[in-house]
Amino acid sequence: MSRIFLSAPDITGRERELVTEVFDSNYIAPAGAMLTKFEEDMCKYTGFAYAVALASGTAALHLALRIVGVSAGDEVWTTSMTFIGGASPITYLGATPVFFDLSAEHWTIDPDLLETELKRAAKTGKLPKAILPTDLYGQSCDLDRITKLCDEYGVILVVDSAEAVGAFYNGRHAGSGSHCAILSFNGNKMMTTSGGGMLISNDKNIVDQARYLSTQARQPVIHYEHIDIGYNYRLSNVCAAIGVGQLEQIESKVEKRRAHFDRYVEAFSDTPGIKFMPEPKGYRSTRWLTCLTFSKEMKTTRHDVQKACDAAEIEVRPLWKPMHMQPVFKETKMIGGSVCEDLFDRGMCLPSGSGMPVSDQNRVIDVIKSVVDG
Repeated sequence: MSRIFLSAPDITGRERELVTEVFDSNYIAPAGAMLTKFEEDMCKYTGFAYAVALASGTAALHLALRIVGVSAGDEVWTTSMTFIGGASPITYLGATPVFFDLSAEHWTIDPDLLETELKRAAKTGKLPKAILPTDLYGQSCDLDRITKLCDEYGVILVVDSAEAVGAFYNGRHAGSGSHCAILSFNGNKMMTTSGGGMLISNDKNIVDQARYLSTQARQPVIHYEHIDIGYNYRLSNVCAAIGVGQLEQIESKVEKRRAHFDRYVEAFSDTPGIKFMPEPKGYRSTRWLTCLTFSKEMKTTRHDVQKACDAAEIEVRPLWKPMHMQPVFKETKMIGGSVCEDLFDRGMCLPSGSGMPVSDQNRVIDVIKSVVDG
């Protein structure tokens, strides 16, 4: 019995053609025409003016925070329920994360909590250097509320859209209106370059600085001259070719994942106690992963379903363990917490890859039903 993965890469064949073009050109080094095309194509798709392709989403976030001026002693306010790569770059710069709870209405950072804390911080003269919301599981944060708050208090906005390539909010791509946003192309994301990321912005200086720092901060002279410490963060031309092919199919990938989500909802519509991640009006989530919760009143728990799926060679996973519950951040300040703690306790991600056949999804549904209906 073959294993069903949570979010396996979905390769169509076009990627192989493009990689062959790169090999035929012999531009195997990081620079090359395919790298430029990938960045240009992503700008056209997302509506951002500038982009730089990088080795990972974490690298993109590290550069973004450094370029907007985050440094030792600063606070960066961010989402507690996220992957650690969305929080650890704050510490690379000696800054301090402050974690915030989610809104139960959309499972992204709670703008009411942000507003309350910004009012308090303004009175004490201790505003954060930046706010860093996560577009969780392929759903945009509340951009209208958050951009308005950042503008009002003069706080920099960097959006972690690592999970949200293809997500839209009131007609604009996730991250729009921020100083910059970051994307991830890890193997399990909406689209992949095997490993990679991108920094996107409407500020040319931010992207130019990211390109400079990501190539070891080399000065534009014939010898190797350095006046800044940079990083080896550039994406390769080969990986970019995969990205070009993947991006051509992004809308199809979103449609397929949303269709998986709808099938799961229909399958469990008559199962009291199971609820799915909400999608408010005006949002277009990618449904990167289908996420659900089990009511505390149910006899079946997340752990029961996890055990059954493991035995059936089906990969399911709890929702992200909130950062404020992680041992590495045990001393870090948390604002709120009841929503994300409850979601972690009762929530689960189901197999959702865009290449997953309906027969595999039916197998997942059957195993879960055998537990919850048994």
